[in-house]
Amino acid sequence: AIGFAFDGDGDRVIAVDGTGEIRDGDELLTLVALDLNRRDGLGGGVVVTTMTNYGFHSKMEAEGIAVKETQVGDRYVQQGMTELGWKFGGEQSGHLIWSDFARTGDGIAGALLTLQALGETRLEDFYAFDRLPQRLVNVKIRSREEIPTAARFQAAVQEESAKLEGRGRVVVRPSGTELLVRIMVEAPEPEECESVVNRLAEIAEAEIGA
Repeated sequence: AIGFAFDGDGDRVIAVDGTGEIRDGDELLTLVALDLNRRDGLGGGVVVTTMTNYGFHSKMEAEGIAVKETQVGDRYVQQGMTELGWKFGGEQSGHLIWSDFARTGDGIAGALLTLQALGETRLEDFYAFDRLPQRLVNVKIRSREEIPTAARFQAAVQEESAKLEGRGRVVVRPSGTELLVRIMVEAPEPEECESVVNRLAEIAEAEIGA
């Protein structure tokens, strides 16, 4: 048993396995990337965004598959694929782009790629990677231009990034549509993840908050 869910315009897909567990874009990316790599269908590596889980990167490194990271957005994934001549990429949100089929995400094509990669294997029997706890906090801000010059906030980001090096990461990016700064933290333990993201959010609110 396997199920697929598509977004409103059909360019994204996520899956649910036979146990009812939701499998997001990162896990489908892993499954398809491993299959395409076995069939020499990657053209070099996989393009993902900054939101892709740290565990995915560790898995690809262990499999000897190159990864290029871009900013969030399927258009940036597609641009990265074009620049490198790679054939596959996508996002945690469910965009799967395979340039042998199309230059944009297509949910039905992504579902078919998933089924092809599974073969006779059940999705519930596929273990993608060791997923790191991930926490995302949005902080309302006065201006996007203040983010890079916020000395205390940037220093805190660098400090936490250094502490997590090799174990997790901190990703900070402004929203493209709202006056928000998005702070994403991945760490080996949920408690550490929560502590770091809350500290950074508090500093951001104090220094550049609306």
